[in-house]
Amino acid sequence: MIDALTSFLAVASAGNFSLAAKAQSVAVSSVTRKIAWLEAEVGTRLFHRSSRRVMLTDAGEQFLPRARNILAELAQAKAALASINDDPRGLLTVTAPTIFGRRHLAPAIAGFLERYPMIEIDLRVSDAIVDLSEQRIDVAVRIGVLTDGDLLATRLATQRLVVCASPAYLARHGRPERPEDLLRHNCIVTPAPVQAGPAWRFEGVNRGAALAVHGSLRIDDKDCMLQAALAGVGIAHLASWVCSADVAAGRLVALLPDAAAADPRALPAIHAVRMPGRSFEAKAQLFIAHLRDAIGATPYWDRALETGRAAGPATAGPQPLPVSAPRSAAAGGRVRRAARA
Repeated sequence: MIDALTSFLAVASAGNFSLAAKAQSVAVSSVTRKIAWLEAEVGTRLFHRSSRRVMLTDAGEQFLPRARNILAELAQAKAALASINDDPRGLLTVTAPTIFGRRHLAPAIAGFLERYPMIEIDLRVSDAIVDLSEQRIDVAVRIGVLTDGDLLATRLATQRLVVCASPAYLARHGRPERPEDLLRHNCIVTPAPVQAGPAWRFEGVNRGAALAVHGSLRIDDKDCMLQAALAGVGIAHLASWVCSADVAAGRLVALLPDAAAADPRALPAIHAVRMPGRSFEAKAQLFIAHLRDAIGATPYWDRALETGRAAGPATAGPQPLPVSAPRSAAAGGRVRRAARA
């Protein structure tokens, strides 16, 4: 299977069986047999063949990124085994959305650097979606629908939305008892149409479409929305990772606890993504494993909503992968922080 996948990628890249065979230093007949075996294995043709050129079929186009990922994961597994006795060290470049980086990633990084003091992290917080290859990014935290099928993605958490307002606002305007009551309140909304995102959608309400809420303030930044809600401007619909600490501290009140999202599966998730084939994959995997453990199976910000006690990333972190014990923490890793990716 591995040889067949390697030949498949070579033919897809070269567009020619002869060139693919030359690149692999094998006979053309060997490449032909491997492709024929692979097509029989997957049950469909992967290439259109002509006397001049070989082109991917629609099925081949869909199979191509998966084949790359399979071979990349195998290479990473081999690299991890080869580096079992090595100390993780060197620079790791990480990027994340600004508010998530400030609130959750920077605290989690502290525990990672304590565990692996020979690693340095270049942390870049920006709301821009950067090109990982062009910017030489090892790990990117992405919130939303992933559109780049060539990236390897690890889900860190599923988002949960919370309708919330300050006690002062509720004292002046009353508390909504059902989602439809939001139509009579001052809601903090985004400049874009509310129908474009998951906010203000509730199960069994308005046929799953977003409620046409309105308000005197429109903001395109989550942190500014949070600050406006804390100031008593109106009701906000925020991700729990944005507002849970303020809800747990009593600065905000979570509203409509029985109102579920219209389609929880459609909520954008939080992923750590990386490019296959980069030389720092072992460090990237260590870092992503640390993030998953620090956040928890139930994210600590969601646990704060349930318990009423503010929480942060798990400080113990995951048990190290089987590498030799890190040197004294006095060596200390360093975090480099840049304003933009």
